[in-house]
Amino acid sequence: MKIGDLYFSFTNPSLFMLLTLSLVLLLFHFVTKNGGGKSVPNAWQSLVELIYDFVPNLVNEQIAGNVKQKFFPCILVTFTFSLFCNPQGMIPYSFTVTSHFLITLGLSFSIFIGITIVGFQRNGLHFLSFSLPAGVPLPLAPFLVLLELIPHCFRALSSGIRLFANMMAGHSSVKILSGSAWTMLCMNDLFYFIGDLGPLFIVLALTGPELGVAISQAHVSTISICIYLNDATNLHQTG
Repeated sequence: MKIGDLYFSFTNPSLFMLLTLSLVLLLFHFVTKNGGGKSVPNAWQSLVELIYDFVPNLVNEQIAGNVKQKFFPCILVTFTFSLFCNPQGMIPYSFTVTSHFLITLGLSFSIFIGITIVGFQRNGLHFLSFSLPAGVPLPLAPFLVLLELIPHCFRALSSGIRLFANMMAGHSSVKILSGSAWTMLCMNDLFYFIGDLGPLFIVLALTGPELGVAISQAHVSTISICIYLNDATNLHQTG
């Protein structure tokens, strides 16, 4: 679809992000309809309650002060989105949204810009003091400001690169080995059938750890967001 000089197309990432959003909304809707869940939760309600209990504990551990609940909805949405997107590539003929660098980069950049805006809203221009620790000699100040600004700006890249690299590497390895095992299995040759057992066992052995990596990356990304928010709102102060 073309609008002026801009082209818009409905791609695989668009489709699977829409499916993920629909799945999450339907899950929360059916669990919380009729005024709430059941007194004896089923598996789906237990999953929703587990997610909802996990994120506040993470926020309370990583963010100091009385502003943590203000950012809880944003962190919950981000964690849930990553949690449902990351393992999708383990399903045959599916697509892993977070294995595309532009998507993870766009997500990390938007979160970084939002956290920077929060830092200025909370602290004003004093937010820039994170780049200059107290008691630094004046001749060293320009160098320390530069050294602090560079890693701070790289936060916008690091989260996206880490998520993209882990999802791309792990899912690609499993899919390549799965394709090799299936091809050898379909050759109708005893030699290839026996040789197929090696790649097949490797795929089975990697499936569990790769699923764990996909889930843990949602956890790691959420921890990073909480740490960045804590730095922005409390200027590296704890307590």
